[in-house]
Amino acid sequence: MTDKISFLKQAPAVFCAGGVTLHPMKENKYDQEGFFAAYSRFPRSERGLAAAGEWHRLRRLFPSTGGKRVLDIGCGFGWHCAYAAGQGAAYVLGTDISGKMLAEARRRNPHPVIEYRRRAMEELEFPDGSFDVVVSSLAFHYTPAYGELCCRIYRWLTPGGELLFSVEHPVFTAEGRQQWAETVDGGTVWPVDNYFTEGPREAEFLGHTVIKYHRTLTTYTETLLQAGFIITAIEEPRPELPSPEIPEQMRDELRRPMMLIVAARKPADAQC
Repeated sequence: MTDKISFLKQAPAVFCAGGVTLHPMKENKYDQEGFFAAYSRFPRSERGLAAAGEWHRLRRLFPSTGGKRVLDIGCGFGWHCAYAAGQGAAYVLGTDISGKMLAEARRRNPHPVIEYRRRAMEELEFPDGSFDVVVSSLAFHYTPAYGELCCRIYRWLTPGGELLFSVEHPVFTAEGRQQWAETVDGGTVWPVDNYFTEGPREAEFLGHTVIKYHRTLTTYTETLLQAGFIITAIEEPRPELPSPEIPEQMRDELRRPMMLIVAARKPADAQC
């Protein structure tokens, strides 16, 4: 294990071999001063996993990391890296396209077994069987190359290795603007339109136009199955408190799903 960890720390990221060309990530809003400042004021940015509305469900699905090698794709401030390290991981690699995010990760969540590396997810490449666990939080809806990425992750995992990721729910991303719409009687509804038309959407986020990629629930799951994974859990997290106790500003979260969590495993008898 020591030799593999040493190699991972030194290995450069390259594009996928074998004739597969991944699409480059086209934007990095998180390194823009105004955008990053606004993002840094989010409760989950300031207080970590305890302030993440989906954490109560994600934590229950989080793979055991004791003695394992973990990859966090789109690690942000490093909260999940720190959690994995705290659970006894032997090595954790957190990757992100944003230099500002990684600077905060190194400041807020340093640990002897954690390495942070600046890479777009489309540029990552590792030897087969490099990791036992791969996690990703709210990152895969930023890439047009989800299918290729799933195939790569499958290769990077050891037989029996586990993948856990969250994305914005297809109901949340379908229409694109990600805003409540007013009804004629003064109420609001969440618009779902063009659900089966997959591809880029322009959404307003923190005062900026951000490109996200909409996919159906079928695409998220079927792509994993085609890559060879066994799906072990699907979650649509919602506020955990009983309805009367949910803060007013969070009650709309019971009206439509915002996030999707998927857990999958590479078969233990996989040959590659």
